[in-house]
Amino acid sequence: MPPTGDWKFRVVLPMAVVNEAAKYPDRFDEMGVAFEGHLCHSEDEVIELACDADAIITEGSQVPIPRRVVENLAKCRIIAGTQIGYDSIDIIAAAERGILVTNVPGYCIEEVSDHAMALILACSRRIVALNNSVKNGAWGYGPHSSAVKDVIRPGIGRLRGRTLGLFGFGAISRTLVPKAEGFGLRIIACDPYADASIAAGKGVEMVDWPTLLAESDYLSIHAAYGPETRKVFNREAFKAMKTSACLINTARGGFIDEAALFESLKAGRPSMAALDVLITEPPSANPLLSLDNVICTGHLAFFSPESLEAQWRRPSEEVLRVLRGEWPTAIVNPMAKERFVERWGEMLEPSVSQ
Repeated sequence: MPPTGDWKFRVVLPMAVVNEAAKYPDRFDEMGVAFEGHLCHSEDEVIELACDADAIITEGSQVPIPRRVVENLAKCRIIAGTQIGYDSIDIIAAAERGILVTNVPGYCIEEVSDHAMALILACSRRIVALNNSVKNGAWGYGPHSSAVKDVIRPGIGRLRGRTLGLFGFGAISRTLVPKAEGFGLRIIACDPYADASIAAGKGVEMVDWPTLLAESDYLSIHAAYGPETRKVFNREAFKAMKTSACLINTARGGFIDEAALFESLKAGRPSMAALDVLITEPPSANPLLSLDNVICTGHLAFFSPESLEAQWRRPSEEVLRVLRGEWPTAIVNPMAKERFVERWGEMLEPSVSQ
């Protein structure tokens, strides 16, 4: 139920854990905006919370906003996502009702590209396995060292001259390129929607899907997630990869057929997987986590104090723009504008603050 008081607008957060509301700026109060957060566990709970709200702030991967929810939003003007991706918000249904959907482009590009590079290095130098080996009593290089037998000889090699394959060539991939080049990696990319001239300007060779699989020593996923790319890394893809290849995923768990990856890793093709994301999070008895050739970092590639601040500040700014009668700056469903104007009237260009 909405809070009582003399409020002009109501904004809801259907994923509010303890102290979550404290992340939002005081300007909500200044504009007469009632803010309410609740940890919703079902579509029905989201509908109950948001049915008469003027705006929703949400992390779609945690609390999806499908068509059924959208069709029960009587007053909503904007759904402000807190991530780069927005695949779990039905932007078509929102457009039909004149609801703007926004995301937070670029807020964690440096962090995710850093994390991807860190996972590449961890695979190349077998950092996790060596750490565990030392803690179990092994040390140094010698003919009787368990580290030599189990870790060094099976996988460690020189990084310079190897090939990094990028699945997707958006902002994160482009930010990763100079970092990877610093380690002497040759870089190829597969993205049918990317501008080849941009790739060429960065020294990146655009290749087709079979070539990406066949030539990559490290294959890092940075594509847009949707029906076309769901479980694109499947049994057939793994068979086409090098036996020595390492798969890195800091994007979405759904890109990978996890059952096929489990069987393929046990068979040694690819040799390793470094995953920040899984299909089900947090995982419940995921067999991938039982394998020694899997690194998992718990969906934290995005994190830094700076990225976290932007992740929560910028959606609230987008909401305030709309409630002031301004267009938001990061609309992902511009086809909603015409219907929006029919419902709410003309809008001004945004007054953007950094």
